[in-house]
Amino acid sequence: MPFVHRLRVRFHECDPQGVVFNAHYFSYFDVALTELWRAAFGSYANVVQDGTDVVVVEAGATFRAPARFDDEIDVELAITRLGTTSMTTATAVRRDGELLVEGRIAHVFVDAVTLAKKEIPERVRAGLEPYATA
Repeated sequence: MPFVHRLRVRFHECDPQGVVFNAHYFSYFDVALTELWRAAFGSYANVVQDGTDVVVVEAGATFRAPARFDDEIDVELAITRLGTTSMTTATAVRRDGELLVEGRIAHVFVDAVTLAKKEIPERVRAGLEPYATA
């Protein structure tokens, strides 16, 4: 099962047609990832304090149907690849089960101070593995 976080679309996230502006979906993906990290480690800050951070190296989305103001949407996130120094996530945004948006994001793990690429620490890997699909 993927990690699921429910959001309610806010008015300021919508364009003049009342549809969620496309760039906001990337914020939704990030909110879901932050909540997944909270479930896995207590918080994103805990991992950063231990010296590890992540940076986005690739992101994309496919838009199938619009979300609108006040919709409750489920942001489903699954780790599709957990490599040595990186991970890729697949995200599906749904309203009442209907697929609205599919997203993909690749992150590289880095040293929190120098931002140099580093291997995924074992504690982090262990926390993420329950959400990995492959």
